[in-house]
Amino acid sequence: MDTSNKTAVAIRAQRRAWMAAFMGAVAEVFRIGERSVGPIVDLFIRFWLGGIFFTSAIIKLADWQKALYLSAYEYPVSWLDPVTAAYLGISVELFGAILLTIGLATRFAALSMLVLSLVIQFNYVALEVNLFWAVLFGWYVARGAGPLSIDHLLSRGLADSALPFATTGSKMMHAFSAYSDPLYRLFMRAWIAAAVVGSAVVAVHVPTQSALGLLPLTSAAKFGGLGLICGVLLAAGLATRVAAIALMLLTFGLAMTSVWDSVYAYWLALFALLALYGPGRLSIDAVMEQALRRLFPQLDGKPVFLLEGLPRVVIVGAGFGGLTCAAALRSTPVQVTLIDRQNYHLFQPLLYQVATASLSPGDVATPIRGMCREQFNVRVLLGSVTGVDSTRQEVLIGSKRIPYDYLVIATGAQHNYFGRDEWERYAPGLKRIDDAIEVRRRLLTAFEQAENTDDAQRRASLLTFIIVGAGPTGVELAGAIAELAKHGMEKDFRNFDPASARVILIQAGSRVLPTFSERLSTVARTALERLGVEVLTGSRVEHIDDEGVIVNGERIAARTVLWAAGVIASPAARWLGGEADRAGRLKVGTDLSVPGLKNVFAIGDTALSTAWAGQPVPGLAPAAKQAGAYVAKVIRARVMGRKAVPAFTYQHLGSLATIGRKSAVVEFGSLRLSGTSAWWLWGLIHIYFLVGLRNRLSVMFDWFWAYLTYRSGTRLITGDTPAESQSESVSAPVSAPVSALHA
Repeated sequence: MDTSNKTAVAIRAQRRAWMAAFMGAVAEVFRIGERSVGPIVDLFIRFWLGGIFFTSAIIKLADWQKALYLSAYEYPVSWLDPVTAAYLGISVELFGAILLTIGLATRFAALSMLVLSLVIQFNYVALEVNLFWAVLFGWYVARGAGPLSIDHLLSRGLADSALPFATTGSKMMHAFSAYSDPLYRLFMRAWIAAAVVGSAVVAVHVPTQSALGLLPLTSAAKFGGLGLICGVLLAAGLATRVAAIALMLLTFGLAMTSVWDSVYAYWLALFALLALYGPGRLSIDAVMEQALRRLFPQLDGKPVFLLEGLPRVVIVGAGFGGLTCAAALRSTPVQVTLIDRQNYHLFQPLLYQVATASLSPGDVATPIRGMCREQFNVRVLLGSVTGVDSTRQEVLIGSKRIPYDYLVIATGAQHNYFGRDEWERYAPGLKRIDDAIEVRRRLLTAFEQAENTDDAQRRASLLTFIIVGAGPTGVELAGAIAELAKHGMEKDFRNFDPASARVILIQAGSRVLPTFSERLSTVARTALERLGVEVLTGSRVEHIDDEGVIVNGERIAARTVLWAAGVIASPAARWLGGEADRAGRLKVGTDLSVPGLKNVFAIGDTALSTAWAGQPVPGLAPAAKQAGAYVAKVIRARVMGRKAVPAFTYQHLGSLATIGRKSAVVEFGSLRLSGTSAWWLWGLIHIYFLVGLRNRLSVMFDWFWAYLTYRSGTRLITGDTPAESQSESVSAPVSAPVSALHA
């Protein structure tokens, strides 16, 4: 298919995608409301009604003789003995209210209370409140209790149990709900509409008994002309949710501009149920929805457009930039292939907390397939890219070739040992989960071996931890190790005090955090030293081996050395034959495309862009996300045949680094914070950028627990730990391939 035909296909697909996306967004809003707010409203109404009837029962039980007198003379039921009526009425009020409130045998409890409400209405005093009770109880008879109920909790287990008639009874209840629910919603809409419309055409100058006690005409008359219009819409089941929301707002307005009447609460409950759960199948809304689903199958989760013949976008790397780009192409008529060497997206800014046993790997990693599950135009491939054939427009995964029309390289970076790659086995870096687990193993094993030895010199070297590099990773790692040693482990060992451990941070430059302002750099150093970290600035590492390091000609004995001194970009420049800087970053143009290859883009740590007011864009997560979103716009404009997107401009959102449990430094332009306030801001921002609600909740809980108890949650030594008899070092080779890092 030629370019013009592809563009035409893409434009048609885009128009349908926009319409489907709008309708899908509206439907999703209502669906979210039904699933999140609906159960809460359901529970509230049950508690509310149950409380009213339970209170009535308690009052009658407190004066049983008066209850018998009232049953015999004030509101006798002609077809029941007064004593029987009193016992039966109080039993329904008491036990029915309890069962309804907790959501146990909800239908039967609601049915008994519905009958009682009607008996009160037609055998005692006809009041509007009795009608509202009956209609609300009927809702629970037809539908049962919502998710926040014992019935819902037990339903699946009972249906699959060996209890007699359990399976049959469960099927009968499901069948009853399937038929009764739409019928009852139709009845409820018609009842509300009859009251609202009827109140507008019937003169309401007499008590409600004049309307046979069937409709709440008096209170419905207050809705006026807007109520009349909404009532007609409810009766037809047309724009039901919108009409119900309008009536809710009208009711709120009436309640605020007049004397409060409890009847307003009942109207609000009915309108809320219709707004949240909709009109049901017996409505014009349902007919229109089915027609729209046939016209737009994607509303049922089917593809928004056919993928065949659409432009192919290949994204290499599922880091911040790659995922952002893929997500931004959700409604763009393209085929997206996302390739990564791991099956998870890694939140690298918190990787040091995995290394220091504060978080588990699952807290900072999310499966890529799960993240892309709902995006039909994305397929995920697990594999390590070995090259790019830009002539044939193919990405190489070993012998496999993936064709592309647009290529986005977001392969990140890996450790840079500045030509001394042999140091890697002695000083692992921190870029992958495997690195973090290895660092954690070395740290915890050092403490264990310090407990086992009686050699003071050997123990001192085991308890010396050196971090090379004082950028954000090095500073955070040093602070976390110092806290790990000094807090929470004081009762774990018998032969030594963990607080005696030395943590040494080595920086070749003149200060820590060189990208921050000098004032914040000084604050960070002070905070580190307060934790007991020894900071050596202006110091260059000359040699690393399994016995320690040589710094400025002096040997420091240490069995655990960690590398945070620098990174080097993935081999993207070599794959494409492009120009790269000293760190291996591929130079890109103003639209982030590779010079000479307008359909190939590089973003994130693997790219060198001067879009930050002429300065290189920093290797930060926000920068990668901005670049990913920008490239998606460029691709969308080209696919749709639109005018070119303006040049990429990086908006710096700030820099953050934390030092220990209550100190951090934050720099947002001219705003510079440090101390506790910066620590809270740092935590909130990192939780916000985490992917997935489960990860956010898990990290918040772990941090809160560790903060209050000084206990780290995942002090597990995993991997191959060399026996002391076999090796006197806790160091072990780390197999970190030199190929592209796609995380």
